[in-house]
Amino acid sequence: MHRPCLFRSIYYGGVTISTKELQINEEIRDKEVRLVGPEGEQLGIFPLADATRIATERNLDLVKIAPQAKPPVCKVMDYGKFRFEQAKREKEARKNQKIIELKEIRLSLNIDTHDFNTKLKNAIKFLQAGNKVKVSIRFRGREMAHPEIGQERMKEFAVAIDDYGTIDRLPKMEGRSMIMFVTTKTPK
Repeated sequence: MHRPCLFRSIYYGGVTISTKELQINEEIRDKEVRLVGPEGEQLGIFPLADATRIATERNLDLVKIAPQAKPPVCKVMDYGKFRFEQAKREKEARKNQKIIELKEIRLSLNIDTHDFNTKLKNAIKFLQAGNKVKVSIRFRGREMAHPEIGQERMKEFAVAIDDYGTIDRLPKMEGRSMIMFVTTKTPK
């Protein structure tokens, strides 16, 4: 018995993606199905031949929308129009989606004032662009004996950036690095 392919590959914008396809018309192999009309009304349980005949009489497609149900649920609809509207909704959702990037600012324990201000300006620029900022201090050699100095640097940075962002995660040691995350402040 030939089983229809449920997963098909689609070439979209240079990338091949796999999507789960619905079974339509001749691909449906069940003995009987619960039929739903084009307006969403319940028509009842029909043998597959009768359901296919009803769909062809209306010049529409028979689409299996709930294969796991007992009996499976099929809807009479214009499948081409359905796919077009679905693709349009997905494109609109992608357009409205905001991608937040993670930008990193690296400080050191003995950073000079000018360098500190430069890093602060870059962090503010990243936050204003809507990105998340990871602030890190790398401890080298004997600097590991003085994590409190790193805490002070992080506090200075947090106070200086307070007008533009909020501390998402407080400074925490991870191996030889102290890491803090800052996110954009939401307008009130």
